[in-house]
Amino acid sequence: MTSIATEFARQNQSRFLEELKSLLRIPSVSTLPEHKSDVRRAAEVLAAELARIGMENVRLIETAGHPLVYADWLHAPGKPTALLYGHYDVQPPDPLDEWLSPPFEPTERNGNLYARGAVDDKGQMYMHVKALESLLAAGKALPLNVRVILEGEEEVGGEGIAAFVASHPPELQADFALVSDTEMFAPGLPTLCVGLRGMIYTEIEVRGAKTDLHSGMYGGAAPNPFVALAQIIAKLKDHSGKILIPGIYDNIVPPSSEELAAWQSLPFDEEHYRQTEVGSRELVGEAGYSVLERTWARPTLDVHGMPGGFIGAGAKTVIPAKATAKVSIRLVPAMTPAETFARYRDYIQHIAPPGVDVDVRLIHSGDPCLIPVDNPYIQAATAALHEVWGKETVFIRSGGSIPIVGDFARHLKLPSVMMGFGLPDDNLHAPNEKFLISNFYQGIESIIRFLEIVGEPARS
Repeated sequence: MTSIATEFARQNQSRFLEELKSLLRIPSVSTLPEHKSDVRRAAEVLAAELARIGMENVRLIETAGHPLVYADWLHAPGKPTALLYGHYDVQPPDPLDEWLSPPFEPTERNGNLYARGAVDDKGQMYMHVKALESLLAAGKALPLNVRVILEGEEEVGGEGIAAFVASHPPELQADFALVSDTEMFAPGLPTLCVGLRGMIYTEIEVRGAKTDLHSGMYGGAAPNPFVALAQIIAKLKDHSGKILIPGIYDNIVPPSSEELAAWQSLPFDEEHYRQTEVGSRELVGEAGYSVLERTWARPTLDVHGMPGGFIGAGAKTVIPAKATAKVSIRLVPAMTPAETFARYRDYIQHIAPPGVDVDVRLIHSGDPCLIPVDNPYIQAATAALHEVWGKETVFIRSGGSIPIVGDFARHLKLPSVMMGFGLPDDNLHAPNEKFLISNFYQGIESIIRFLEIVGEPARS
């Protein structure tokens, strides 16, 4: 039987979509200073919407960076309390020339909505808002207690919300968190993510001479920081993808045999993954592990950029005074950011070539997490997804990181239900990011039903 709230959501689908488009038009790029006012405007729009639909105590919480948005509705005594999380900031849209339509002008094509932030995470976060609106419109009340916390810095490390969660646990007291910032394993296949890799994101800075030097006059005598940096990076991994930092694989917790068997039953086509999602000539990585193991349950190290030196048109024969590389390591259960960074930093200092000084800086970090599937909120989510999608739910891990999930577990003692509705080809962080419009609608219905089930008397 379809609930009144679900009927309301279905009757208002077109309005919900147009409202999402309005939010997507705000270029809330958190990493670029020129968009600081846009990030705040997105926060203000969301706060106004939460107040309009009937949420209470709505406010912006200032941080050292971009503001948090908070709201609550706490009038269901004896019922559980849900903490609904999402982020309203987005990645930069570059390279612009690869977008088929402007990144901040939402465009419908082939049943998808194309825009920066469509799926990561404005579209998925907005499903929470519209689910709450539907529930409040249907009965002027929610089936359980709800707190909402939205951040504007997830794409730049989430330092503001991490500090708030650590210092204000009573203000976020809840029984579980709902996070919709993950994806379905395949179209039409309801999915709960129960594991995330953590991360350390770092910069390696190598300094040589006191100033840039002419390579003809000083080449052969002066140290070249870019060459030194390349030598360092080359010693971080071997040709098979194994990380060479001593001790980095010590004590990691591998997936269980039951979990590995479940992964093997998933509808995964490695060749389709290589051609369609990756688009490379071949896949790489540690020998002896499947693609899902390598991306979900093994540590990995990647280089993201090497700014510095001369990169303009033409030629300039310069030995740069310094060179920098941005490097991250993804962490798996039992690895900690602090210990991993210490091993990484010490190893780099050990292998650094003579003639240069090396600084290794930690930019941001997040813990890995693994959620038990036998907790009642995961079970309620499984039931809700089955009702809406008509299929059994699959449990997966994600190779990505959502640092706040670790913060919720560490500081608030909350399990997180990671119920996402993106798809593997949604181009997160890439040109032509999209969100399947039918997933947006069914995601709203799934969240409505999930909150209804959790609030049922037998579960209170």
